[in-house]
Amino acid sequence: MLEIIRTNSENPDFHLLTKQLDITLCEIYGTKQEDYEEYNRIVDLDTIVLAYLDKIPVGCGCFKKMNEDSVEIKRMYVLPENRGKGIASRILYEIETWAIELNYTYAALETGKKQQNAINLYQNLGYTITNNYGQWEGMEQSVCMMKSLWA
Repeated sequence: MLEIIRTNSENPDFHLLTKQLDITLCEIYGTKQEDYEEYNRIVDLDTIVLAYLDKIPVGCGCFKKMNEDSVEIKRMYVLPENRGKGIASRILYEIETWAIELNYTYAALETGKKQQNAINLYQNLGYTITNNYGQWEGMEQSVCMMKSLWA
């Protein structure tokens, strides 16, 4: 049975999953974890979503405030053996619902060009590719996306 919970960045299951995410990203892009550590560090954040399948942590995601009306979705990950089961969609739905409850209007995110499955997922869920923003400006491998939460 799939269970989705809201938690914070102190949750040890979140740390376990994001460590796996970092390893996966390094494998995909041929980089070292320290190359992107400053972008991936999540501390003191109260908007973490975890997915458990039969009480085992299998996926995560979170969001942080970008500006007064927008959040940025971060650290989306589902363990490879649990992909294709709709878990990422459920995590994203919970993140968006939580952001709406906090009166945000838009959600933005960044993924990479080599992560076509992620790009497809986000597009299927209403995200559109936009100009790279913030720290992602000028980063050739980045794909930034945005969605209105009230659409």
